[in-house]
Amino acid sequence: MKQLSIFLGSISVIILLLFSGNQLLNAATPQSNDPKTKLVMFNWGDYIDPELIKEFEEETGYRVIYETFDSNEAMEAKLKQGGTQYDITVPSEFMVEKLAKEKLLLPLDHSKIKGMASLSSYLLDGEFDPKNRYSIPYFWGSFGILYNSKEIDGSKINSWEDLWSPEFKNQLILSDGARETFGIALQTLGYSSNTTNEGELQEAYEKLVQLLPNVKAILTDEIKTYMKINEANLAVAYSGDAGAVMAENQDVRYVIPENQSNIWTDNLVIPKSSRNPKAAYAFINFMLEPGHAARNSLYVGYATPNEAGRKQLPKELTEDQGMYLPIEQISKMEHYNLLDQVTLERYNELFLNLKMAQ
Repeated sequence: MKQLSIFLGSISVIILLLFSGNQLLNAATPQSNDPKTKLVMFNWGDYIDPELIKEFEEETGYRVIYETFDSNEAMEAKLKQGGTQYDITVPSEFMVEKLAKEKLLLPLDHSKIKGMASLSSYLLDGEFDPKNRYSIPYFWGSFGILYNSKEIDGSKINSWEDLWSPEFKNQLILSDGARETFGIALQTLGYSSNTTNEGELQEAYEKLVQLLPNVKAILTDEIKTYMKINEANLAVAYSGDAGAVMAENQDVRYVIPENQSNIWTDNLVIPKSSRNPKAAYAFINFMLEPGHAARNSLYVGYATPNEAGRKQLPKELTEDQGMYLPIEQISKMEHYNLLDQVTLERYNELFLNLKMAQ
């Protein structure tokens, strides 16, 4: 009986030691379900250098949970659902305005942000977010024309209107986006790519129907593949996608139509549902460091809004006017503005009709 008591006593001591050790371990190691120990990020696919995420984790101690979306609308729907409480996401400019109106964003405390002085002034205080109350620019670029210089004379590609030339029959790939495609026709006709005028939209539709003989396909990400492997000679594309194509196919060139086209920004915002705004500010400050901004730009292939970071990039990139546009050209370009739901549905309806007519 005494031996049994000693044995049980020994077991009790072991259990006590294990319990105490576990308590100490828990105190020293943050629990994975504690929102204060992690940053939940919602971003476009392949839109950040993974090494920067690792460095952010090592530097701050926050663990990054990374999820992706493939459209602004998909991102908006997820925020509205409220299932996952994201700390950072990356909407385009028109979606920043929409999310702010829907009260889905936290206003930024600029006193907690370090590095805004390095950002390009022409990308700040936009109509979609006056005084950058909700957003910080992350990447920016343009929308233009890609062409294979071995097959197409570059001197014949200067404006959107040139895409209607009969010599480009069955060679053009259009973007599978209503705003982008109708923007081309609207700007060709001298209208705004943000028009809400039904007559102008109908005129643009008729103009696009005239373009259909030249249209080989209407695609999204596949545009890059087609141009890389010379399956297409002509396409419309965003500047970042153009850079990715040109990096692999030296015959491809990118041109921005004269006095036309659109400029865009993707932006860092903090959703209202964030459970760790402190981590969000830490991430914003980390990405505003010039060296980090430069490395991220090199990895993703889009233009950085960070002027100090831009100075750390190779000259062949910063002197490329397809990527870093002259200020006088930027001033003539449009942003895609937020449209009311009725007008947006009209764009989508006409675009669907166009695709069915192809």
